[in-house]
Amino acid sequence: MSFIEWYKTYELGIEELDEHHRHLVDLLNMAYDGLNCGAERDELEAVLDELARYAKYHFAAEEHGMEIYKFPNPSYHLEEHEKFRVRVDGFIKDFHDGKANLTVHVVQFLYNWLMHHILNTDAEYGRYVKGLPEGSPGHF
Repeated sequence: MSFIEWYKTYELGIEELDEHHRHLVDLLNMAYDGLNCGAERDELEAVLDELARYAKYHFAAEEHGMEIYKFPNPSYHLEEHEKFRVRVDGFIKDFHDGKANLTVHVVQFLYNWLMHHILNTDAEYGRYVKGLPEGSPGHF
């Protein structure tokens, strides 16, 4: 059984972003599994590096969409992205430098952040995009 099970209720109805979210969940599951199975530090490092890289890729895609679809008042959403980037980049730097270890608390933080972001912040964006008039660039 995975640490995080994917449920249809997590989907925004925007296939690209839903695929991104599934991949982020898969990476969190890999981190959790590695932690529980006693994976080598370099294996955990590779998963964490991919998680940070992919989160940045995903955020860039969301932010580009917000710009294209003229998402109103994106500042809170963008602020969440930036706070996550700063916190995770700091943790990964400390991990690389041997000043931090991957723990259940770190994985739990990542899980809580991702679920809150998907189910609240991204859900608001998804409702907006799906509500755009037919024929507009963001209409699905």
